[in-house]
Order: sequence, then structure tokens, then C-alpha cells
Amino acid sequence: MPRRLVGKSNKTLHVRVRTLRNRVGLAFVASLSVLAGMTDAIGFLAVGDFISFMSGNTTRLAVAIAEGDTRVIVRLGFVVLAFVAGNALGVVFGRWGGRRALPLLLLISALLCTAGLLPPQSQVAALLTAVLAMGMVNAAVEQVNGLQVGLTYVTGALSRFGRSVGRWLLGEKGPNWRLQLVPWTGMLIGAVVGAGLESRLGIQAMLCSAGLAALLGLISLKIPRRWQRDYMPE
Repeated sequence: MPRRLVGKSNKTLHVRVRTLRNRVGLAFVASLSVLAGMTDAIGFLAVGDFISFMSGNTTRLAVAIAEGDTRVIVRLGFVVLAFVAGNALGVVFGRWGGRRALPLLLLISALLCTAGLLPPQSQVAALLTAVLAMGMVNAAVEQVNGLQVGLTYVTGALSRFGRSVGRWLLGEKGPNWRLQLVPWTGMLIGAVVGAGLESRLGIQAMLCSAGLAALLGLISLKIPRRWQRDYMPE
């Protein structure tokens, strides 16, 4: 085969592999966002605080400070710290697990199981455990095709989407801005499912989140190791 045809064939194959890698990454992002939205809705309805929406918790914390509500200040302060710690630990455990999603998602599943099985009088402990797990989820996928994604918060995604639409209206071409709708859509669908589960099971609906986390971990075994390393934080 002529060298030119070989080069063209290799380039076509490279484009196909890159496209497939991006599609798999987006599907994984969507699935993890469903998990985040589902868990957030369950926690909010069962405990009264957000599990992954730290912007909302920060605003509520500020209001509590202004009102001098010490009990809420302490609780939400620990919630924010738990979320930050979860993000940090997600990177650490992701690195220890060889930057593969399965070990990280199994640990997240175990934390969500714990949150769902704690007795009713341990609501704060259940809340903090679930928040820690949701912080860790963000280390499962950090970027797809060089574009940053957020799994447990969508304000930034909507902002990036809106700005990209503005540039598109001006005739500019940029990266795939539709990517930013993926986590938002996943979180919305997950929250609807989570609200329905919580109405029937209460805080024990966290067990459904735990099951989904474990299932996604098993599904991740089908994703090539090299692709997972591209998705996860370095």
C-alpha cells in the first residue's frame, strides 16, 4: 500500500478512536452526574442540606452567620470541609488505584451504604459521609477531550454553555460547547429519580445511590485503561 494511503488510513483510525473515546467519556460523565443528582436530592429531602451543591450550602452558611445560628454554622461548616476533603481524597485514592475508576467508585459506594444504614439519630454523620463521597466523585472524571467537566455542580457548566452560545451567535467556532449540557442533564434526571426514591425509602434511598456507584465502577472495567487515565486527574 502506498505510504500516502497508509498515512491517511492511520489518520482516519486515529480520528475514529478519538471520537469514540470522547463519546464514552461523555456517557460516563452523564452517568456520574445522574449519581450526583440522585444523591443530592435524597440528602436534601431526607436531611435538609445539600450533599453536593456547595454554592447553596455556602449561601445558607452565610445567612446562618448573619443570624447568629451557631448550630447551622457548625453543621454547614463541617459540610463544606467534608466536600473539600472528599475532593482531595478522591485524587489521592484515584492515584493509589492506578487512576482507574473502579477502586474509587467502590469506595464511594461503601460510603453511601454507610450513610444509608446509619440510624435516624445519626443524621449529621450520614450527611457528612454522603458529602465526603460526593466530593470524591469529582475525581472519577475531570476532563474529556481537554474540556473541564464538573460532576456534582453545574453552575459553571451552564455559565460556560451560555458564553459558548454567545460566541456561536457571533459566528465564532470553538470547542464542543454541547459537552457542558451533559452534566446538567444528568444531574437533573438523577435528582428527579432521587426525589422519587426518597419519598418511598427516606435516607435509606442512599443504598440505591451506593448500588449505582458500584455498577458504574463495574461498567468502567470496559473502558480502556489509557482512556481512564485521560479522564481522571493527573
